[in-house]
Amino acid sequence: MKDAAVQDPCPAAQDPARADATAAPRILLASPDAAGHSTTLERVVAERRRRHRRALLNGAVLAGTILAVFCLTLVVGRTVYSPAEVLAVLAGQDVPGASFTVGRLRLPRAVLAVLAGACFGLGGVTFQTMLRNPLASPDIIGISSGASAAAAFAIVVLGLSGPAVSLLAILAGLGVAFLVFLLSARGGVAGTRLILVGIGISAMLTSLTDWVLSTAGQWDLQEALRWLTGSLNNASWDQALPVLAALAVLGPLLLSRGGELRATQLGDDTARALGVRVGRSRLVVVVAAVGLISFATAATGPIAFVAFLSGPIAARIVGPGSSPLLPAAAVGALLVLVADLVGQFATGTRYPVGVVTGVLGAPYLLWLIVRVNRRGSALWPPTTPCTCRTSCSATASAP
Repeated sequence: MKDAAVQDPCPAAQDPARADATAAPRILLASPDAAGHSTTLERVVAERRRRHRRALLNGAVLAGTILAVFCLTLVVGRTVYSPAEVLAVLAGQDVPGASFTVGRLRLPRAVLAVLAGACFGLGGVTFQTMLRNPLASPDIIGISSGASAAAAFAIVVLGLSGPAVSLLAILAGLGVAFLVFLLSARGGVAGTRLILVGIGISAMLTSLTDWVLSTAGQWDLQEALRWLTGSLNNASWDQALPVLAALAVLGPLLLSRGGELRATQLGDDTARALGVRVGRSRLVVVVAAVGLISFATAATGPIAFVAFLSGPIAARIVGPGSSPLLPAAAVGALLVLVADLVGQFATGTRYPVGVVTGVLGAPYLLWLIVRVNRRGSALWPPTTPCTCRTSCSATASAP
């Protein structure tokens, strides 16, 4: 009786064949869950690949469009040169007439348009992404106004010109950005509070600029207005090289912080939980973005609404789930190139590039304000609700 009491109650322990038979149903019971998990994972991977292919395709289309408009800028003008003549000039050959017109006038202008547009686009979308608000653009929050006021003061009051004006505009842009963040940093930087503070500072700086212009002489007034409008006239390699250096140094720095920017979109607490040092990351991003905006503004003046428009357009091109930083830089470059062409040749009168971008951007700003009031955000394209319980939720949570 004692032996029967201590005997192993599981008959499978004494019969290996029976153990295999009893184990089989357990595997069959687990297989449906494993299959479901595998199907969900495959859908997530497929969605990631689809996003990647879409981003590559759209990037190639943007790059091709920029190259086409860039070449058109070199060919078209008061004198139209053939592509062969333009290529000969680019190769360093001496072509009568074209060497001066293309090499010294059109080429620096087109290069500066690409560089400044890329700086405006990348800097603008950085603020919009970090603050989770499409209105958080340097055009709106006072950074461009600070650089403009400093440039007008330097030209009219101090009698400066050239690199001195550019340097003062860069320092003023950095100072205004620091002041805006300082005044809006109580309890953490909130997008709405920062925008309101920036709008107030921008209004004060605009009033200061108007007062300075009202006291200017005729020559100084023309020079200041040309700079304040945002123009590529008188573009030269001396203006393009500092912008190229700023983009080469600060651009990769911002692109390397793309993952941290996407994490901050979830909120500061969530970003910290994901391992992001929010304070340090935000400081680096702000300094780099303001540097790009300031260098571009110092070279071309505040070209209106390029930083404001590039981010939302790029976000709609690449779609949700992809970083808009590099596409926004490409969109900014394309906007400035196209606006400069339109301003020069669309009508009988030549207009500065800032006038054309202002005409395009002002209606979009009004539409965006109405849309934000109704829907809350307009940086990312609206998504359609889905009834799928597995793949869509897993895809949305995937980085």
